[in-house]
Amino acid sequence: MFNKVLVLSASAGAGHVRAAEAVEKAFHELGAARKVRHVDTLDYTNKLFRHLYAKAYLDMVQSAPAALGWLYDHLDRPWQNERRRLALDRLNTRPFVKLLKQYQPEIIVCTHFLPAEIISWLKAKERLHSPQAIIVTDYDVHAMWLCHHYEQYFVALEETRVHLERLGIPADKITVSGIPIDPVFAQPKDKRALRAKHGLKQDRVNILISAGGFGVGSVEHVIESLLALKHPAQVIAVCGRNEELRAQLAEMAGRVAPDQHVALKVLGYTKEMDELMAASDLLLGKPGGLTTSEALARGLVLVIVNPIPGQEERNSDHLLEEGAALRANNLPALAYKIDRLLDDPARLAAMQANVERLARPRAAYEIVNRLLALKRAVPVA
Repeated sequence: MFNKVLVLSASAGAGHVRAAEAVEKAFHELGAARKVRHVDTLDYTNKLFRHLYAKAYLDMVQSAPAALGWLYDHLDRPWQNERRRLALDRLNTRPFVKLLKQYQPEIIVCTHFLPAEIISWLKAKERLHSPQAIIVTDYDVHAMWLCHHYEQYFVALEETRVHLERLGIPADKITVSGIPIDPVFAQPKDKRALRAKHGLKQDRVNILISAGGFGVGSVEHVIESLLALKHPAQVIAVCGRNEELRAQLAEMAGRVAPDQHVALKVLGYTKEMDELMAASDLLLGKPGGLTTSEALARGLVLVIVNPIPGQEERNSDHLLEEGAALRANNLPALAYKIDRLLDDPARLAAMQANVERLARPRAAYEIVNRLLALKRAVPVA
């Protein structure tokens, strides 16, 4: 058992935070630590840095995704941009360094590269001696994740492990665990019972959309395309905290005739995405690392629409290569592509088998158990 564990994320996108929460929960459920603290690293930086690091990223996702993709590829040069990044990080994260010195964690687990590289620098200067584990929260590994001072990397795929090895990371410091998701996704759930609980139709294909990730205009066009499906279906659009989007989609749902073979159900913020996934057949959306891992854990074939250039494009490539997803590049053909899949039960069953093969619902537990094993093998001072 660990005495003090510090789990570090950064709220540049929700996935890193959700991964950290999953690891924190696994530590508690396994009784693997006396004290676990999860910290958003950006809460310990100055206001300007926080704005540039988080809001600027989200703004680029919405308004300049092509530029974001170019920047992602431009910076993916292993071991070449460290000095510039670290100079900026050290300049703006002094409160974070103070936190580390006060808390004195026995081990640090990072789900974002920002805290990982700062800790690596502190370890290099012998100003911090806590071991650190780095969890890569996408299926591909970007150069930004590379550090010189760490004890263990956790990655999603065997291919990612090979990639890290080729970049000089020792094999015994890489564990293929999957991306950590809430341990609730490892619990078996009854699809029919959950459809009844959430008022979903039993006799139709249920297509789940995390609508808040699309933006208002785009998701409307996605749903309009789905209304052309020939197969009986129900589209479940989850809008999160976007009340404007929820109102617009509710108005759209009101225009759908009750006897139409494609129904639309609109939901707002929910803490039951696990149950909604368990009640569904397909997940339509963007292939972020966490959402993808959750969908795989619930056995959902993914229908990828408008992936963000960069990490989501690469996640998409892995899923398509493994036969766990299909991708619609043109919305007018979206319904056609889904109908074609549903017309071929053998193809759908093969894709579902691929999903089951890729799924790692217990990744958070695997990570914690691996850290405990490493602690037993080499006692932490």
